[in-house]
Amino acid sequence: MSEDSNPTRCPWARNALAIEYHDTEWGIPLRDDRGLFEFLILEGAQAGLSWDTILAKRDNYRAAFDNFDAQRIARYDKRKVARLLADPGIVRNRLKIAAAIDNAKAYLRVCEETGLFSDYIWSFVDGTPIINRWRRLDQIPASTPLAETMSKDLKRRGFRFVGPTICYAFMQAVGMVNDHLVGCFRWAELQEPR
Repeated sequence: MSEDSNPTRCPWARNALAIEYHDTEWGIPLRDDRGLFEFLILEGAQAGLSWDTILAKRDNYRAAFDNFDAQRIARYDKRKVARLLADPGIVRNRLKIAAAIDNAKAYLRVCEETGLFSDYIWSFVDGTPIINRWRRLDQIPASTPLAETMSKDLKRRGFRFVGPTICYAFMQAVGMVNDHLVGCFRWAELQEPR
């Protein structure tokens, strides 16, 4: 992080949890398959809610969903679904829980077909993050044609809760696009080669 003790951040990072997430995760290129799967599930869970709500429940999600082990999630049965629906530490939405199970199955099929989920998902940006240069939050789109393309392909493969807006939020989170505002200290840091 910047040596400045109070660096300029994207204005959405307003509380301790959001600031930590903003400074250490959001927009950093992620190529770990389990991590990508986790974000896909969490972004779907967030639909209709605030990201702060999901961040606050993230550790509970990891515990409830076997640390996002897709092989285990794909085998969840009615008893496990009932336990999840009774778990106050997650979003207890039957459709979102069912989608997580379906998405685990679809994720495993993609891995079987392509070898790595990372290779598949990063192919939408040719393996290289898109660097945007937004100056204000209101300039950042909720979706893009590329997110629509990703959404259609994921749905074709059996994924659920992967509409274009969710896909774009996923792309931002895992660093496929750098949507930090140019005035944010992270925007410049993420331009540096790793």
